[in-house]
Amino acid sequence: MDDISEIYEKLGGVVSKEEFIKRVEEKVEQMSGLCDSKTAAMLVAHDLGVTDTGRETTKIADITADSNNVNFIAKVISVFDTREFSRNDGTIGKVGNITVADETGSIRLTLWDDKADLIKTGSIEIGQNVQVSGYVKDGYSGVEVNIGKNNVIAETDEDVDATINSQKITDIKDGMGDINLCGRIVDISDVRTFSRKDGTEGRVCNIGIGDETGKIRVTLWDDKTDFTKDISFDDSIEIINGYARENNFNQQVEIQVGNHGVIKKSDSVVEYKETFTPIADIVPGESYSIEGAVSGLGELREFSRDDGTLNMVSNIYVSDDTGRIRIALWGDHAPIVDELDIDTRVQVIDGYSKSGFNDEIELSVGNRSRVVVL
Repeated sequence: MDDISEIYEKLGGVVSKEEFIKRVEEKVEQMSGLCDSKTAAMLVAHDLGVTDTGRETTKIADITADSNNVNFIAKVISVFDTREFSRNDGTIGKVGNITVADETGSIRLTLWDDKADLIKTGSIEIGQNVQVSGYVKDGYSGVEVNIGKNNVIAETDEDVDATINSQKITDIKDGMGDINLCGRIVDISDVRTFSRKDGTEGRVCNIGIGDETGKIRVTLWDDKTDFTKDISFDDSIEIINGYARENNFNQQVEIQVGNHGVIKKSDSVVEYKETFTPIADIVPGESYSIEGAVSGLGELREFSRDDGTLNMVSNIYVSDDTGRIRIALWGDHAPIVDELDIDTRVQVIDGYSKSGFNDEIELSVGNRSRVVVL
């Protein structure tokens, strides 16, 4: 209790000693015994705006492999899943990672055993401001801070102005994680439901986003699909802690936003301009966007799929200064044929090229594509 009294003396009467001790006890309980009374007292003092409690704080930019033990305040910007592993003595250990940032930069934290459980239980979330006390080591991906049994990570009331390093769409590669970027909405698909192997129902949808370097498809899972209710074309959005995967259908890289990812509207102004390919330059096996005039119209027809459900298809031809191409409109796109006339100008966004009748190249417009009537 002497240590607590010493820390209390530095508060200058901000709160009564009884109130201070009560908050310390609540902090210990909140941390489920993961910190002692002295550490809890330091955290409470910091929450009250007093940082001179005998523990030196640092900025993330100043942390090096030789820093040993460090104390700092930061904002959680990424959270990753935990995993279990077997130690040499046969016991099971747990480890998890998060990324935190302050105004000077970001750094990865590795949480061990009971501290890793804070990730698993959802006690650590993106956007939280945390007080960190840990030891530094040179890890697999560079300098990182380890949080073990005798270290502390706890939520604090102090707000941190975090600097998050953002990528551009052109930088996204298959297998990347911890993706942070801003983009402009260029496409929104309907939410689809599916059955998982365990019998539960999942939800998934896609949006397309672009920036000045290109565009990319984003897949939203389960609760993240609710985000599409509040967005419109040309809105700017921010993605935090996404990860990249190659799509098996067209081998194009997409960004996934799962449980530990964040997607939200942004006030940033993001520049994007659709790139249209001349029809003469189209080759099979790629996605293309074209702009031209309708030069031929087919009829809408229905057909039965192998599973017995009905689908629709129609065909149009579109021409530009370089050539003419057949467009197959599938599903919900098919009725557009009844709205078009010869010479109507259209844009076909992200049609998939393939060899069609008589080996002529055609564009297939499905649920990954969009048709804009100008």
